[in-house]
Amino acid sequence: MAYNIGSNRWRKAVPAHRFAETGLDTFYGEFFYDSLIPKDDFYRQLAVVIPWDTFADRLLAFYKGGAQFGRPPYHPALMLKVLVLGRLHNRTLRELQRDITFNLQYKYFIGLAANLPCPDFTTLSDFQMRLISDRKRDVLAEMLDEIIAIARKAGIDFGEIQIVDSTAVIANVNTSKEKTRQQGGAPPRDPDAEWGAKRSYRMRDEAGKMVKFTKFFFGYKMHMSMNAASGLITGIVCTGGKRYDGHELEGLVKHDLALRLPIRIVAADRGYDDSANHFFLTTKKLTSAIRLNGYRLEKQDNNKEPWLAMVQTQEYWAGLAQRGRIEGKFGEAKNQHGLGRCRHVGMRSFALQAKLTVLTMNLKRLVRLRFGTQFYQTSPVPSRA
Repeated sequence: MAYNIGSNRWRKAVPAHRFAETGLDTFYGEFFYDSLIPKDDFYRQLAVVIPWDTFADRLLAFYKGGAQFGRPPYHPALMLKVLVLGRLHNRTLRELQRDITFNLQYKYFIGLAANLPCPDFTTLSDFQMRLISDRKRDVLAEMLDEIIAIARKAGIDFGEIQIVDSTAVIANVNTSKEKTRQQGGAPPRDPDAEWGAKRSYRMRDEAGKMVKFTKFFFGYKMHMSMNAASGLITGIVCTGGKRYDGHELEGLVKHDLALRLPIRIVAADRGYDDSANHFFLTTKKLTSAIRLNGYRLEKQDNNKEPWLAMVQTQEYWAGLAQRGRIEGKFGEAKNQHGLGRCRHVGMRSFALQAKLTVLTMNLKRLVRLRFGTQFYQTSPVPSRA
């Protein structure tokens, strides 16, 4: 409160930041929701699992005038929650605008009174573009780190096994038409996307001979590190599709160590079986549980002795026993949250989609760990009618 000079009345001081009214202090706000939304509802728990407003200050940098001048914008925490809803249910921004308008749980979660309209598509799109406009600061990556810190402070168990892997994400490009377009002089639809090898396998050809086949894809890769005990994703790196997986392990593990995670074992598949990776883990006093390629154990000299000793340790097999859990996390990202294919074009748009997806999955997991509520039990994915 501040005293208004020349008057005997008290008035409120002008706030540093001005935001659009949410109506939460009206009948259709908190009172209405308290009588309607159960205490154990997933969205009520999602609204309190982290202090959303603490993220608002860093997002204010994306507002013209810092939300102090001009027309009051929507609170950045509200806008961030809308984007989380989009990834939670794999919805476009236009679909989100419609869904939030008619879904009271969604309105409660984002902090908007039941009788007020949802931010329109243009407002949502502009906010989303702001998140990728700053090339010097990765706000979403900072938020992911803070969520891990919040989880640790809340007493979530982070075990000693860390898993590293990558997944392919298909570009938003019709490759069968792309060649024709470029032959006609058109530029590439997505110049950042690359051809990469998805997986290799062996099968018999028409002559009955075993032949190695490789399945290729056009798009990007999301390289990820996940803690096996908590099931929380602790770091991601987004690259083009042809990027060699083994080059990303060191950066991901360094990031995990900077977060002060109590890791002791790092597990990965054969794609990371690089001598440089094994040496790096040794220098960090970590045990390598990278699945070895067969040639390391089939050597006809003494150079195979260290690898034979490695596969005889309990730590090696303990790490490999947990490695498959990250595949389930990739399946969740693609099947439930739409990360199987890019929504837009360009590396920056892909990185935004990937980080929002990981942010959403970590929040969903955190609700499960703290409150015991599973997302699918209380809120099925809406149809894409």
